[in-house]
Amino acid sequence: MSGLAIERHPSPNFDNRACAISHIILHYTDMADCDAALARLCDAAAKVSAHYLIRRDGHIFQLVDEAARAWHAGVSYWQGETDMNSASIGIELDHDGHKDGAMAAFPEAQMAALISLLQDIVKRHDILPQNILGHSDVAPGRKIDPGEAFDWAALHRAGFGLWVDNVKTEDVPPLATGSEDKAVAPLQKALAAIGYQITADGVFGPQTQAVISAFQRHFRPAKIDGAADAETQTLVYAVCRLALSP
Repeated sequence: MSGLAIERHPSPNFDNRACAISHIILHYTDMADCDAALARLCDAAAKVSAHYLIRRDGHIFQLVDEAARAWHAGVSYWQGETDMNSASIGIELDHDGHKDGAMAAFPEAQMAALISLLQDIVKRHDILPQNILGHSDVAPGRKIDPGEAFDWAALHRAGFGLWVDNVKTEDVPPLATGSEDKAVAPLQKALAAIGYQITADGVFGPQTQAVISAFQRHFRPAKIDGAADAETQTLVYAVCRLALSP
């Protein structure tokens, strides 16, 4: 580890990895405070953990050794990998989560600590910037963290994660649940190419709606409705091109 100040707070909730580390998954705790989150993440009965927890003031706790498989992603998928617990390092952010449909911004000190930790982990494991994801990306329809208030644009400016800016919205008709328009299948294929779990069956069904919502939560947080309007479709293809670029 580099000069980063990290406090060890061991959790018993881990086992052996089944593959190499290739991703980092970001979460929020959805709990009242960091003490409550630490207690849960280190409770053997809870059967949940993460490698790191970052308190709102930027203090970093390490709960599980990076060589071990923490239990943070659950049922998940990205680019064909179905055991994201084995393939990733999990980072929990101390946060209240969604309250009455809204959520607070992540404190600057916490984001600064996250960026420092990412710099350390990425260098150590040679993780690609685009392989830093949200829990909602790998578990659409099941998870919504780290949520729409997480600043993916700022993270991208620091060199981590995918983000696109200044994309001109194409003039295309919107797609929504029940649509079998010829534009649905190509959109599904683009989402699958980015990494999401989706079947390109040409039908805008519940799975597509869930994946679109997850995509919007990450890349178009101003409006998360699960419908692929012109802006969302444009962003899907822009992110796809970025994800597939050398």
